[in-house]
Amino acid sequence: MATGNINVSVENIFPLIKKFLYSDHEIFLRELISNATDATLKLKHLTSIGEAKIEYGSPIIEIKIDEEKKQLHIIDQGIGMTADEVEKYINQVAFSGAEEFLEKYKDSAKDTGIIGHFGLGFYSAFMVADKVEIITKSYKDEPAAHWICDGSPTYSIDAHDKTERGTEIILHIGEEDTEFLEKNRIQELLVKYNKFMPVPIKFGTKTETLPKPEDAKEEDPAPTQEVDNIINNPNPAWTKQPADLKDEDYKSFYRELYPMQFEEPLFNIHLNVDYPFNLTGILYFPKLGQDLNLQKDRIQLYQNQVFVTDNVEGIVPEFLTMLRGVIDSPDIPLNVSRSYLQADGNVKKISSYITRKVADKLNSMFKNNREDFEQKWNDIKIVIEYGMLSEEKFFEKADKFTLYPTVDDSFLTFEELQEKIKDKQTDKDDKLIILYASNKDEQHAYITAAKEKGYEVLLLDSPIVSHLIQKLETSKEKISFVRVDADHIDNLIKKDEETISKLSDEEKESLKTDLEKVIPTTTYTIQLEAMDSNASPFMITQPEFMRRMKEMQQTGGGGMFGMGNMPEMFNLVVNVNHELIGQIANTKTDKKKERLIKQSLDLAKLSQNLLKGEELTDFIKRSFEMIK
Repeated sequence: MATGNINVSVENIFPLIKKFLYSDHEIFLRELISNATDATLKLKHLTSIGEAKIEYGSPIIEIKIDEEKKQLHIIDQGIGMTADEVEKYINQVAFSGAEEFLEKYKDSAKDTGIIGHFGLGFYSAFMVADKVEIITKSYKDEPAAHWICDGSPTYSIDAHDKTERGTEIILHIGEEDTEFLEKNRIQELLVKYNKFMPVPIKFGTKTETLPKPEDAKEEDPAPTQEVDNIINNPNPAWTKQPADLKDEDYKSFYRELYPMQFEEPLFNIHLNVDYPFNLTGILYFPKLGQDLNLQKDRIQLYQNQVFVTDNVEGIVPEFLTMLRGVIDSPDIPLNVSRSYLQADGNVKKISSYITRKVADKLNSMFKNNREDFEQKWNDIKIVIEYGMLSEEKFFEKADKFTLYPTVDDSFLTFEELQEKIKDKQTDKDDKLIILYASNKDEQHAYITAAKEKGYEVLLLDSPIVSHLIQKLETSKEKISFVRVDADHIDNLIKKDEETISKLSDEEKESLKTDLEKVIPTTTYTIQLEAMDSNASPFMITQPEFMRRMKEMQQTGGGGMFGMGNMPEMFNLVVNVNHELIGQIANTKTDKKKERLIKQSLDLAKLSQNLLKGEELTDFIKRSFEMIK
């Protein structure tokens, strides 16, 4: 048996770096600025523990473009490197100086904010550069070094006359990547990836207006001065303690995150945990509409203040991706380009923590100021309802603060609702019948009929309500949700005494035969009911099960029930005690009887928004004829 070492040659690595290592070439700037930040934070730590006997000062990172020479410069005032360190950290591909530093200083360095995870970060420069130079001077009293590589396996390293500590990376931008010599493009990338880096980043200068001198005339222009253009906020709100922030600080940071968003958030949740993982962040609840799809991908994921992605699927539970804000964690494992998350136990723990934190915040708001919580309910309910459907642990916690609005604009918890209806809204099996409407205007007649009988009617109008009530019915005992137009209430709720029919059984049989001659029985199931004489003569309802399944199909849940495309089926409830029905039953001529039935059916269809097209035209024409 023969054994040996696999040789990974640099000739093979460089083409991979240039073409395949990073999904997007623009990432190179993020990686190089991350390295510069690490170099600065390392120096800060060494001076703080007394190992570097120098003044830390106020270092910055500077980005400069030289269009004429086609060069991009990244300059830091950090720890710098000796020639030996360049050999060690640059020439050995995938050797991470940051990881070595953290390992060496262990406990004292754990909160330094050092970013580096990948020794390959520096080599991302070769995705956009034909040649890369490093000019670097260590904080130690050693000569500066000058490293040059043209993207081949060969490099040169010489002494340099640089006198100030720090590192300058010079990229000689290739012909295919000249976009990275454009000021606007670099500004765009700096704002995207480095807006909250912990070290100030300078990119050019900007003009600043100064106050006018006291002796200046009104027409005199205000004086100006050129100042460094610092593009980042090194101390964003999420890096501070909640106790140090006021409500206005959170709102101001929201405007910084979303400068084009003019509506204020409703409230925020500050995340801050250091065990069993490190995570900080701020989540904002915006005013949410009814659309589940338009709201996502607004939460930004950072790693030690470096922007990674706004696709936080897996870290943030699905139902919370409609929120906005920032999550920052060094413990989220990423692949080499930091662009995609890897499945990991920490990620699941983080997701569970965020779910619990959001639930606790909502519960606290409900208990501390219910009136304010009720005012916000319609703007946040879509998130809560979605969470109840998709996260079992959230469902359990949400039961304490979930509100059920009524058509009268009051709000009840489920426990309060049960207590309110337990004595008057039960069926013959003592199951609670919870009546609800999904549209106050379209179901007005049905709501009115229910309220006249003293019943409570909820207003559940979100696009996922069919899924939610299905979940509630399976999770709670002896309850049934029924929309007010799903069946006549007298057929659902147990009554103390039955209403006597004004028609005999023989008259009802004859009436049903007449109705079936005019009304299509493939669409309508005719039900003759003895009701109060003031109730509507014809009432169209749709069986709760059929309508709910159709709604669940429309919102993506019907397929799992194997229902296919369900047909339109309705109940036609005919009140045999109404004067009009008696008139129809006693009409002698078939033509007049047919006209009365058609007109009554069309009026019932009109009340359910089912009368359209040619049928609506015929109804209007017939109505005018009858008036005439």
